[in-house]
Amino acid sequence: MSTIRARDLAKTYRISEKQPGLAGTLRHLVNRRHRDVVAVDRISFSIEAGEIVGFLGPNGAGKTTTLKMLTGLIHPSAGELEVAGHQPWRRQAAFLRQITLVMGNRQQLIWDLPALDSLRVNAAVYGIDEREAQRRIGELAEMLELGPELQRPLRKLSLGQRMKAELLAALLHRPAVLFLDEPTLGLDVNAQARVRDFLADYNRRTGATVLLTSHDMGDITALCPRVMLIHQGQLFHDGSLAQLTQRLAPCRQVRLELAHLHPPEAFAGYGAIESHQGHQVRLLVPRALLTERVAALLEQFAVVDLEVSDPPIEELIGGLFRQGGL
Repeated sequence: MSTIRARDLAKTYRISEKQPGLAGTLRHLVNRRHRDVVAVDRISFSIEAGEIVGFLGPNGAGKTTTLKMLTGLIHPSAGELEVAGHQPWRRQAAFLRQITLVMGNRQQLIWDLPALDSLRVNAAVYGIDEREAQRRIGELAEMLELGPELQRPLRKLSLGQRMKAELLAALLHRPAVLFLDEPTLGLDVNAQARVRDFLADYNRRTGATVLLTSHDMGDITALCPRVMLIHQGQLFHDGSLAQLTQRLAPCRQVRLELAHLHPPEAFAGYGAIESHQGHQVRLLVPRALLTERVAALLEQFAVVDLEVSDPPIEELIGGLFRQGGL
């Protein structure tokens, strides 16, 4: 059974338009003009229990609006939506106990208190007794490599330590569904790796369902076998990263290190020349012709090293968004 199920989910905002200046303000008071903005345009998807799914899209694509509908913060304009057997916008206590929302640019812990005190407050809110709360805090703190840091005021922790403490607070009630919005925002490389390892371990241990949004493709490639790509309010792709790469890139990247120097025109018949610097050459070769073109290159040139790869997914998705259309 699907933990998250959306069918023709849509959200439209009605906004007022006002001209600048005093005259515009007066006209706005007398005769208001409105227009409708479609943030999410009838998207459908389902997520099974235990899945980790990446949710991608540029700013303004509809990611945050979708997350807010999934967590019950806003009501859909149209469509059907069910999360953990509940309609999210009803905000029932049984539903709220099964979900959590972590946003990299928001915090729930109290700034001037030790993180441990805030965690005890959270435990009381969810009706967790003191002994069980201590056990859960200890278990999660060990997984997150948090120890004495929980005894210090939140304002004295590093950004990475604060983010891990926020994750601990969000998972204290053992939610079945995790909505994570930029959970590694602003973290250094080591802190990002630790948070990713923790999320993967938590998913294995608990079987929690995770929907993760991030502009850092390292989060997506490390954690998400499946990705959904939303663009201009519509769902453009729902499948694996490999399928998305094939859809966006009809060519593969062939990198050559040569024993001898050759002019760029020597490679014209093998593929599009992406770069040519001394002994290093990088070509884009159509997928259907890859085998024969690589064999021809090895036969024609003294190749010291050869690597075949897909173009970086960040470049492919970035290029798609820059085009402004699909």
